[in-house]
Amino acid sequence: MFKKILIANRGEIACRVIKTARKMGIKTVAIYSDADRNALHVKMADEAVHIGPPPANQSYIVIDKVMDAIKQTGAEAVHPGYGFLSENPKFAAALDAAGVAFIGPLKGAIEKMGDKITSKKIAQEANVSTVPGYMGLIEDAEEAVKISNEVGYPVMIKASAGGGGKGMRIAWNDTEAREGFQSSKNEAANSFGDDRIFIEKFVTQPRHIEIQVLCDEHGNAVYLHERECSIQRRNQKVIEEAPSPFLDETTREAMGEQSVALAKAVSYNSAGTVEFIVDGDRNFYFLEMNTRLQVEHPVTELITGIDLVEQMIRVAAGEELSITQDDLKINGWAMESRLYAEDPYRNFLPSIGRLTRYRPPAEEATETRAVRNDTGVYEGGEISMYYDPMIAKLCTWAPDRATAIEEMRLALDGFELEGIGHNLPFLAAVYDHPKFTSGNMTTAFIEEEYPDGFEGVTLDDETCERIAAAAAAMHRVAEIRRTRISGRMDNHERHVGKDWVVNLQGHAHEVKINADKTGADVEIAERTLRVESNWTPGDPLARLTVDGAPLVLKIGKISGGFRVRYRGADVKVHVRTPRQAELAALMPEKLPPDTSKYLLCPMPGLIVKVDVTEGDEVQEGQALCTIEAMKMENILRAEKKGIVKRINSGAGDSLAVDEVIMEFE
Repeated sequence: MFKKILIANRGEIACRVIKTARKMGIKTVAIYSDADRNALHVKMADEAVHIGPPPANQSYIVIDKVMDAIKQTGAEAVHPGYGFLSENPKFAAALDAAGVAFIGPLKGAIEKMGDKITSKKIAQEANVSTVPGYMGLIEDAEEAVKISNEVGYPVMIKASAGGGGKGMRIAWNDTEAREGFQSSKNEAANSFGDDRIFIEKFVTQPRHIEIQVLCDEHGNAVYLHERECSIQRRNQKVIEEAPSPFLDETTREAMGEQSVALAKAVSYNSAGTVEFIVDGDRNFYFLEMNTRLQVEHPVTELITGIDLVEQMIRVAAGEELSITQDDLKINGWAMESRLYAEDPYRNFLPSIGRLTRYRPPAEEATETRAVRNDTGVYEGGEISMYYDPMIAKLCTWAPDRATAIEEMRLALDGFELEGIGHNLPFLAAVYDHPKFTSGNMTTAFIEEEYPDGFEGVTLDDETCERIAAAAAAMHRVAEIRRTRISGRMDNHERHVGKDWVVNLQGHAHEVKINADKTGADVEIAERTLRVESNWTPGDPLARLTVDGAPLVLKIGKISGGFRVRYRGADVKVHVRTPRQAELAALMPEKLPPDTSKYLLCPMPGLIVKVDVTEGDEVQEGQALCTIEAMKMENILRAEKKGIVKRINSGAGDSLAVDEVIMEFE
C-alpha cells in the first residue's frame, strides 16, 4: 500500500480524500494557490506545496507544477478528485512516465470515455442506446446553428471535455445556439483547456439517473446501484439521492449491467459513473461516462457502506476488489444537498466574501439516522471568485425516503451560515415541495416550478401561528432580560405584559402569554400553543418545541422584533404591545430607490466583453455584456428598450456587487 499520496485538487474533495487516507494510515500532500494559502485542505494535509497564482490555469491545472510538487514530496500516488486534471489523459501519462500511480483509470480509458464524443461512438458500437446528436467537431457558431436545425430544437451544446455543468447550454432557437456555442467554447477553454464542442438533442421531460461502477485491473467489476440527479439548475446538480424513487428493480439491473459492460469494454479500473437520461416509460439513454469520482458519491456510500475513495486507492495499488455484486444491497435512503455560495434571491448569482459564521449540523451515524457534511471551508475563511462556488455537501440517511427527507429538513434548519449569499433557503424550499416529496420530478423541475427565479417561500397559516407564538415567547424573554440589565425593578416579570400583537407576512396575530418556569402557554387564534425553549437573546439559532413539535428558527434582531428564516422563508416578525401595533399601522412604507436606469453588476466578477456602445438603442432581452465569475459566464441583458447613455466599465475590469456598469437615458 502507498505510504504517501498527493491530492491534485482543493476544497471539500481534497478534504474528503485526506480523511480516508488518514483512516488508512497514508500520509497526504496538499497543493494550493495563493488564494488557498489558508484553506482547510492545506491545514488538514501532512504536507502542502504552493503551486502558483489563484487562477486554475496558472496553478491547479498546470501539469508541470503538480509534477514538481510530487517530486518535491516523494508522493507515490496522486488522487485527482474531480474537475481540474481528473480526466486529463496527459496528466495520467505524465504520472505513468514518472513512475507515480494515478488513483483513477488508465490513460486509455480516460481518452476513450472521458471525451464525450469518443465515448458516444464507443457506446453506439456496443449497442448502447444513445441520444441523437452530432458527434463531430464544430468549427464556428454558424455551423452550430446549422447542426442545431438538423438535429431539431431544443438542443444541448456541450463541451467535449466538460463536466460539472461547465461549458453546457440549452438552445431553443438560432440566436441561443449562436450565443450558447461561443459561451460554451469560452467556458470549456477556461475550465478544461479544451474548447471542443458537440451538439445533441435535448430530451424534454427527462430524469437524470446515473450508475456508479467500480472496477479493478484484474477484470472484476460491479455496479453500486443508482443515483437520482434530476434536481438541476443550469445543468448543475443541486440535490441528489440514492436510490432513485423512479426505477424498478428490472430497470435498475439492466442499467447496472449495461454500465459494467461499457466499463469492461474500455478495460476500466477505478471508480466511474455512467450517466443516463431516463424517460417517463423508463427507457434509458447513455449520456456519458465520467472517468473519476463524482461530487455526489457520498449518497452511494451511505446506502452501500462502501468507501469509494478507499476502493480507488486499493485498486490503484493493484489490489483486487474484495466485494462482489451479490454483496451490494441497497440499505435505506440517502439525500445530498449541494450548498453553494450563490444568492437565490439574485437569480443564483455567485457570492464571495468571508464566512462570518459557519456552523454545520453535527455529523453522526446510528442504525436509524445519519448526518454527514463534506466541506472544505471553516468559520472565518473566505470564498474566492476563482473557483467553484460549492461550500459543502450536506447528506442525510434514514431507512426510507420520507424519513431521509425529514432528516435533511431538520439538518438544513440548523445549518448556520452568514457572511455571503447562499442557497440554503432554496434547498429548504425544494425539500418541502410536493412534487419533490412525491418523487415525481424531472430535470426541468427548477425551471418549471421557479420560472421567475426564487423569491422565497410564503408560509402557511398554521406555520405562521407557530412562529408567531414562538416569537412572542422569545420577545418576552428578551424584555425580561432588558429589565434586568437596566436595573429598574426587582420584580421584573410583573412589569412585562401578557398581551402582544405579532405581525408577519402582512397579518396581525393577537396573543396572550401565560409563562411559567419551563415555558409559556401562548393563546393565539382561539387555541393555546405550548412553547418551550432554552433560547437566550442574541443566539442566532432558536431551537424550540411548539405544541410538542420541534421548531428550529434562524434569528436576527430588528427594531421591535426579529428577522426569522425558516424553510425557505425570510420574514420580519414584529412583536408590539396593542398600542404600539395601533400606531405602527399608521406609519408610511419606505420605498426602495429607483435603479431602472442603471445596469448594476449582479455579482463580483470580471467583464469578459461589452456588446454595446454609448448611444446605441437596445431592445428588451438584448445582450449588453458578459460577466465571468466562479468559472461561469453570465450574459446580462436589457430589461426594457432604451438608449445607452454612458458605459463605465470595459472588458478586463473587475467589479463588485451593484457597481454601475452602464447608464441609460
